[in-house]
Amino acid sequence: MNTDRQLCIGFSLSATWMKGHSWRAQDSGVEKLESIDYYIHLAKLAEKAKLDFLFRADYLYVSPQMLGDSANFGSPDPTVMFAAIACATERIGLVTTVSTTFNPPYVAARQLQSLHWLSNGRAGWNIVTSIEGAENFGDSPMPSPQVRYAKAKEFTHVMQKLWASFPHEAILVDRELGKFSDSDQVASIDHSGEFFRVKGPLTLPAHKSGTIPLFQAGASDIGRDFASSVADAIFAAMPDVESGIELRSDLRRRAEQHGRHPSTMKVLPGLYFFLADTGEEAQALFELANAHFSIARRHAALKSVMGLDLSEYELNDRVTAAMLPDPNQPVRSRTHADLLRRYIANYEPTVAEVLARPEVLGSAHWVSVGTVEDVLDDIIQRFEAGAIDGFIALPGGSEQSMVLFFEKLVPQLVERGLFRSEYTGSTLREHLGI
Repeated sequence: MNTDRQLCIGFSLSATWMKGHSWRAQDSGVEKLESIDYYIHLAKLAEKAKLDFLFRADYLYVSPQMLGDSANFGSPDPTVMFAAIACATERIGLVTTVSTTFNPPYVAARQLQSLHWLSNGRAGWNIVTSIEGAENFGDSPMPSPQVRYAKAKEFTHVMQKLWASFPHEAILVDRELGKFSDSDQVASIDHSGEFFRVKGPLTLPAHKSGTIPLFQAGASDIGRDFASSVADAIFAAMPDVESGIELRSDLRRRAEQHGRHPSTMKVLPGLYFFLADTGEEAQALFELANAHFSIARRHAALKSVMGLDLSEYELNDRVTAAMLPDPNQPVRSRTHADLLRRYIANYEPTVAEVLARPEVLGSAHWVSVGTVEDVLDDIIQRFEAGAIDGFIALPGGSEQSMVLFFEKLVPQLVERGLFRSEYTGSTLREHLGI
């Protein structure tokens, strides 16, 4: 297959293959998760495969799902993790996560610019507004989505002004004149807005590679509008092809309304794949990864996600649009709720089918189960259909699933002309084509 358009591929720096009961296998290697050496090892594997970037999510609270039967060593600060990984890698991008709801923008701008310097131009910022954790930052309740996104918009604007407040060109290093920097180029930002007052300038200059690429994951209406206005790449929730085509088309349309060219923005869903030598083995890995989700636990998750209680219905009963709750009621995740509402309205699935949805099982990721050839076909289908510009790799079921991804699936994408065989640049901006 020959095409000028190639996939953008990131790798989630979380042991997604140890979800559910998978970590209990004798050869799971779960003990390795407590050492930074293991994450550096994963980073080097991803860089060897010439992937565009590594990604790490962040959580500013401890949920019950993180404890007990879940293989989870908590949520270390991803920016600190990437600072260590930056010293052990050379080209792969490092996309960290920083919440705009709970952090001061000056500190965040300084930390990200520092990572950009440590990695020689490879930092990226995943902008999140957070959906939980307010109790760890004071007595105020969690702000509404409208307030969180208004704050995110101002926060991002402040970050961009701070990064521009001390341009790289201000560093002169003129030995003859004895002038190290041009103070005229370094200026305060004097920002005064609804949420923040920041004088500036930032304490360190911009990197010569350019500004830090922005990533965002909002898929609700307000999230889509924000993401399409600022993001270079969007971590999209799309459990099926149809939702992917709709989302990507809508985001590109909104980007044009914001005065941006749609091709400057990449739509990247999470691809949660279960790879094995046979389809039967892959299916077994998938079932093991979800074995801890009892029917009762799934009903509770569904109620949390969209306020729908189906616990009194039989598993083979149909779920119709008439059964859906008020769309304006508060829910844990508006993105997941909207995806489920659309799925139920379009297909009238059974209760069992609703309870098996990715949104209910913990995410709205695209799930692909099978051999390397099966998952490869799935990727190509979505890419050619215009549903994706790439994906975030989330290996599932076992570490062998990850090995098959690096050793067999990525080389197949390269062979078909859908992914690079070598890096052509050394910064994240170059990888993304910015």
